[in-house]
Amino acid sequence: MKPIRPLAHRVPLVAATAVCALALAACGSNNSGSHSGDGSPASPSARVPSGGHNAADVAFAKGMIPHHRQAVEMADLAATRASSPQVKEFADKIKKAQAPEIRTLSGWLSAWHEPVPAEMPGMDHSAHSSMPGMKGMEEMAALGKKSGKDFDRSFLEMMVGHHRGAVKMAGTEQDKGAFGRAKTLAADIIRTQSAEIARMNKLLGKG
Repeated sequence: MKPIRPLAHRVPLVAATAVCALALAACGSNNSGSHSGDGSPASPSARVPSGGHNAADVAFAKGMIPHHRQAVEMADLAATRASSPQVKEFADKIKKAQAPEIRTLSGWLSAWHEPVPAEMPGMDHSAHSSMPGMKGMEEMAALGKKSGKDFDRSFLEMMVGHHRGAVKMAGTEQDKGAFGRAKTLAADIIRTQSAEIARMNKLLGKG
């Protein structure tokens, strides 16, 4: 007959097993929080609340992304084609302000499980030409062929119209949107781009 192991010898083994199980559970719960499966921190877009937005917020993000992209393209041209230091400085300011906003808007759409507008090849924004202030491919191509003072004037005139379109789109978001952060961004766009319109008109001699 097989001898029975004393109870005192079995208790430490059971306790050790329980401790290991608890430790493994704790490790598992830590990995399911703010980190992704590979141990890296979750993306910023994943932490954006998906609730509290409506169709107007989605339309605002989807429209403003290509709108901003075109403004950045125009600003890129100014770096090598503008003759006025003021125009170059102004274009750089536009790029630094709008490029981060594109990332923010894209993050919101991803968090809402909405598609982010695809980038158009070259200067082709024909799919968004009906948007307020958007310039056609021919206008963009013509701007890209100009330089010096001729470029400065065309750039400023085109950007004034482009900004007015952005202000109009932001106004619609203010009236119809529900997502607080989108409405705040819209207010910022209205404020900053309205001031930039006034400055550009002054550079054009219209102020």
